[in-house]
Formats: sequence, C-alpha cells, structure tokens
Amino acid sequence: MEKVVQKPSTGMILGKFMPPHLGHQYLIDFARSRADHLTIIVGTLEKEPIPGRLRFEWVRELYPDLRVVHLTDENPSEPHEHPRFWDIWTASLRRILPDGVDYVFTSENYGDELARRLGARHVLVDLARARVHVSATMIRERPYDNWQYIPECARPYFVKRVVIIGPESTGKTTLACKLAEHYNTVWVPEFAREYLDMKDAPCELSDIPRFVEGQIESEEQRARKANRVLFCDTDVITTAVWSDYLFNECPDWIKQKADERTYDLYLLTDIDVPWVVDPQRFCPEERDYFLKRFRRELESRNRPYTIISGSYDERLQRAICAVDALFIR
Repeated sequence: MEKVVQKPSTGMILGKFMPPHLGHQYLIDFARSRADHLTIIVGTLEKEPIPGRLRFEWVRELYPDLRVVHLTDENPSEPHEHPRFWDIWTASLRRILPDGVDYVFTSENYGDELARRLGARHVLVDLARARVHVSATMIRERPYDNWQYIPECARPYFVKRVVIIGPESTGKTTLACKLAEHYNTVWVPEFAREYLDMKDAPCELSDIPRFVEGQIESEEQRARKANRVLFCDTDVITTAVWSDYLFNECPDWIKQKADERTYDLYLLTDIDVPWVVDPQRFCPEERDYFLKRFRRELESRNRPYTIISGSYDERLQRAICAVDALFIR
C-alpha cells in the first residue's frame, strides 16, 4: 500500500501591531501550535502614529523563527473606505502568499470574509479578549496603565525619559539612584565615568565619541528594562559642553546628536550643596559657569527642565513632583 504523505499546513496572521502586545502573542502562539508554517503579516500605513518599520522590527524580534512580512501597500483600513476593499486586500495577500494558505487566524469577525476570499478556513481566537484583556488602542491611549501587556522590545518607544544634568558634585548620580528606587525602575549610569575609571588616564578628545556612543547604547538597553520611566545620569548635551570646555572643540555629529536626542524632562541640579572631592572632579570654582551654561543650552533648544535645589531630601522631593507631573499631563 502506497504511503500517503500529508501536506504541511499553512497559516497566516494579519495585523497592524500598533504596538504588539500580549494579546497578539497569545494569538500567534495559538496559531503556531496549529499550523506547520505560519506567516505573520505586519500591515502598515504611512499616516499611522507608530512608524511601520519599527512595528515590523518588533514583531520580527519577538518571532525570529517565523516568517514575518512587512506589507506597506496603502490599502484602505475599513470596507466602507473603498468599494473594492476586499479585492484590494486579497490581491496584496495573494502576492505574499502565492500558494494560498490553509488557515487565517484572527481575533476579529472580519476573518470570516478574509478567509473565504483566500479559500482558507477562519480560526477565531479569543474574540472577547477574555484571555488577555487588552487592545493596541488601549495601550496607545493609556500605555502606563497597561505597561504589563507591552513586550520588552516595544517599551523603549513608550517609556518616559528623564535626564539629570548639572555641574560637578551636585548630587546627580545620587538623585538618579534614589529616583529609580522610588519609581521601582532602572537608571543609566554615566558611561564616561566608567570608561575613564577603566582607562586610568586623562580624558582625550578621541574619547568624546566613545562617551556618546556608549551612553546612547547603555540608555537604549536600559530602556527595555524600565518600568514606565527611565532616569539617565547625563546626556549628549553634557558631553558636548565638556568637550568644548576641555578641548575648545566638539565633533559636528555630536553637536547634531545633542540637538536631535530629546527627553521628556531635564532635572538641572543647582550648586547649593558642598563640593565633594573625587578623582574625576577638578573644577570646583567653575560650578557657577557650568550651571549657567547648561541652563543656556536647555533654553536654546526649548527643552523642558526643572531646577533641583535645596538639601538632598528636598531635591528628591522636588524631582519626584516634577516626574509625577509627566504622568498626569
């Protein structure tokens, strides 16, 4: 008797993933357990609030072992938007799936008609959102109330970023650490300090680009672990200011990066605390200059900042009030 070889089953999921969340992951995990080959199609439009390329990269990172396709056709979003809505979408999907598909997995009622058009079977998964009570709309409207549903790769897009800048010996690192503890989150240490400790030699102009690259990389990695807010113990503006002060020059690309890279809030630490001797501090008489310089740099870029002064306890409380305001605007 001739052995019958069963053809591997194929399935597809279509979504905007704006952003991807645990509900999407439940749907994908359900589908991959029932189809031998699963294709995830990330459909995006230019006008949508979260960049399509970013969403595609998020899904691809979440599911590196699956086929993830970025569909950028400017198709209508709803049937009432175009009389040939279904024909348009069928053509786009057949281009991606020229051999057809066995199953269409969705959590929406539109899946019945979509599957019929593709000659497939619709598998409806958790229409009532009973398994994972969240939607992308809920996350976009209230991301911090739905933080637990956002996967790590997408969190940096939503996280509030607060940078602490100021002259030497004004409690920046202490404040960053205390704030992270208060908000049950993480903070980003000053990369330059760690770098110079390892180097065990004076700072040189050639070190400046390494400071910037290392600080940005550290920040992006920590942003994935942040709980709604991330505290940064310095930024590119600070590095550019110090480059000008120490070497009378700063690479143009770093100046441009200082203009481009923004934060939700800047905490500018005042000089009304005693100087504390440290091997990497050497300008006690210049603290007033740096305070004025940082303030000028922030105001020239129209950056939102709050001056943090007073005792260390008062500074912490002022900073907490300023950060809390970020979440009620």
